[in-house]
Amino acid sequence: MNSKWMSIPAMLVFAGLGGCASMSSDECANSDWRAVGYEDGSNGYPTDRFGGRRKACAKHGVTADFQAYQSGRQEGLVEFCQPTRGFNLGTSGRNYNGVCDVALEEEFLDAYRVGHELYSLRANVNNANSQIHSREREIKRTKSLMRTKEVELISDGTETQRRLILLADLKDLSERKGQLESEIEGLIADRARHEYELRAFKVTVAEYGY
Repeated sequence: MNSKWMSIPAMLVFAGLGGCASMSSDECANSDWRAVGYEDGSNGYPTDRFGGRRKACAKHGVTADFQAYQSGRQEGLVEFCQPTRGFNLGTSGRNYNGVCDVALEEEFLDAYRVGHELYSLRANVNNANSQIHSREREIKRTKSLMRTKEVELISDGTETQRRLILLADLKDLSERKGQLESEIEGLIADRARHEYELRAFKVTVAEYGY
């Protein structure tokens, strides 16, 4: 990856503490703090996570070893702050916590932006599908309700005043059905556009080995 990806629009979210840092008494007493730090670093967790671990262990009367933790975390961050990991982080829609060293961050962020753009384009297609299905379900419910009201309308036992109400209801339901059908047409066009954008971007991504 190179800096040309910097021109690709994508949202970067720098989040705070990620995951749960709670630890049991046994975990605190028996932890290899270097290994704990390595695990946190390789998962891209910020240094704030150690604060949570320190507080949890303090409750059990155990002092966390920050030096060992930080040493392991730095090693873990070298593994985390690779372009491939950045790309995977972006495609999963997860947040980047701003943890990478300057020497590694540029290529990591370039790849993250590409991955996040791919995630966003996929989300656009999925969102359009979800909205289409939602409106199709409402049309189905509307048609069912219309049939029920039509049966009542033609029933011999239905009074005149009730028929007037049913006719008004049927008019409203018919208009709503038409509105939903129109919205579906628009959403299908949107989905087609999003699918085209996704396919085109996938070709570009593949050229960079992802």
